[in-house]
Amino acid sequence: MKRELTKDELVRYGRHVSIPEVGRAGQERLRRSSVLIVGAGGLGSPAALYLASAGIGRLGLVDHDRVELSNLQRQVLHDTRSVGRPKLESARDRLSATNPHVEIETFETRLEAGNAIEILEGWDFVIDGSDNFPTRYLVNDACVLLGTPFAYGAILRFEGQASVFGSAGPCYRCLFREPPPPGLVPSCAEAGVLGVLPGIVGSIQANEAIKWLLGIGETLSGRLLLIDALRMEFRSLDIGRDPECVVCGDAPTVTELIDYEQFCGGGDPTDSRSEERDPMADIDVHELKRRADAGERFQLIDVRDDFEWDICNLEPLGARLVPLATLAEAADGLDGETPLIVHCRSGPRGDRAVAYLRSIGYENAVNLAGGILAWAEAIDPEMAVY
Repeated sequence: MKRELTKDELVRYGRHVSIPEVGRAGQERLRRSSVLIVGAGGLGSPAALYLASAGIGRLGLVDHDRVELSNLQRQVLHDTRSVGRPKLESARDRLSATNPHVEIETFETRLEAGNAIEILEGWDFVIDGSDNFPTRYLVNDACVLLGTPFAYGAILRFEGQASVFGSAGPCYRCLFREPPPPGLVPSCAEAGVLGVLPGIVGSIQANEAIKWLLGIGETLSGRLLLIDALRMEFRSLDIGRDPECVVCGDAPTVTELIDYEQFCGGGDPTDSRSEERDPMADIDVHELKRRADAGERFQLIDVRDDFEWDICNLEPLGARLVPLATLAEAADGLDGETPLIVHCRSGPRGDRAVAYLRSIGYENAVNLAGGILAWAEAIDPEMAVY
């Protein structure tokens, strides 16, 4: 319903209203606008805070995680008191305290092909604050199918990227037609990220959303912004719509959402014969505990980094620290006859380690599914994790 700004809102948004390109009409337009943010983490935190402060009328958040202590280095929506709470509860409290005029809508679920259209439909703009390739491709395809513009962002170590993709193209797939091979690009948990970097990139995403909604300035549509925080350099690359893009091209072949986990895992999502991951390459934490309690012999290799070992480790079970980067050097010293169990924080690095070890002849190597986080959750809840 259209109404004039109240005196309270005129004071709150006074610095916006005084900008000729925004004014009262623009601020009222922001109040009538809606933005959905996928992820209430590093990128979603600054984006949500600035959009709420700017007076976006309806703000949506999609997330299914809980706040962890390690999040607080960069995820500014949350604080120490929020550790252990669902991120959406923490985010709602913070955003409502920041601006009670904003309607907050939350979706405490993992965004998947089965629910993406229902969740993303009806929003004026979407911000992709996800941290994995399956969700990025899913958000892109769903937004193209829905005709909804979205701001893309990515971060790793000291480097960030940002762009805006619209229904008319280019889209994310015009830039990255195929996902990288599994394990080639480390996650932020593995490689690290400078704490202020998501603040920079997430703020840029919020800025792009506001410009798009107001119809002012030039957005990053058709450009990829590259950020090097170590050198404090910004570069912009022109990107164009790919006529052969499978989603936004002249003859699109992806006209409905697919299995993005399989797509980003290297398999053909339309081929039911795609090779599945070898289930014999995993054991679960209950099996590891059984073997330890029974006194069975095994080698337990921790492929995390030194600082992660110092936070928590399985040394009482005989674990030995061999960071993934040094595994090739240490491999000759492993026993090819004694069962070899590898673990990391949550699984991916362990998978890569096992794949390497098996490729050089250690057929006895298996990965601890879920890593040390799964052990802490199921076996030792008192363990300090990160």
